Amino acid sequence: MRLKNFLNMNDYNGLILAAGRGSRMGVSTKNSHKCLTILEGKTLIDWQLYSLKQSGVKNVTVIGGYNSDKIMGDFDKKLNLRWSETNMVYSFFCENPFEKDTIVTYSDIVFSSKHVKELIEKEGDIVITSDKLWIDLWSKRFKNPLEDAESFKTSGDNLIEIGNKGNRIESIESQYMGLLKFSPKGWEIAFNLYMTFDEKERDIMDMTTFLSHLIKITCVKVVFVEGNWCEIDTTNDLNVYNKLLKSTDKWSHDWRN
Repeated sequence: MRLKNFLNMNDYNGLILAAGRGSRMGVSTKNSHKCLTILEGKTLIDWQLYSLKQSGVKNVTVIGGYNSDKIMGDFDKKLNLRWSETNMVYSFFCENPFEKDTIVTYSDIVFSSKHVKELIEKEGDIVITSDKLWIDLWSKRFKNPLEDAESFKTSGDNLIEIGNKGNRIESIESQYMGLLKFSPKGWEIAFNLYMTFDEKERDIMDMTTFLSHLIKITCVKVVFVEGNWCEIDTTNDLNVYNKLLKSTDKWSHDWRN
């Protein structure tokens, strides 16, 4: 652990990527936004802000787009004006070059603050979190967990493969979560790589594809976690989680601190 990280967690910024509509949520996002979905009494974005601030991350920026005027709170906001024709990586680079190490999160996940602290403590210019207990979560979300699973392989704590079709559960070490850390140097490495692609490729590039390119030129470190997070991609996910949270059994992916 870096002593600097341990003592100065408030030197970190937060970035929430919330430009897209979340069309797989159906009519629930017609007049709202996916990150405003209520789960266990709070919106998704409120859970994210809570976990970030519990970890010492005070300054947060939200990259908005679709229905961005409805997303309000104690954060700065920037817009991806081309949200309807671009993907996650384009939204990521709507933020200026990072001046501080920054915790980056998708807007449709909730996670324990301990995962943010683990990211902060981990050495590396680009670091991602990945869940070893992913099959427990995916088996509750999908009849066939492999239908939405992608390859994930590491060598030690270095990412060496991500984003290919997963054909066997045994071949998927863990599940990428959509929670990352970039240092200013890491942002610069990522931006320089991003600009080597043509405009069409830049517009449509998703984060896992981008990470698969990054690992060819630099180290992407991995923090392995065991549960205590979840992704809300559909109304079925929401129903499944609400049911599990009402259960008397301890749920491995309960993110609440």
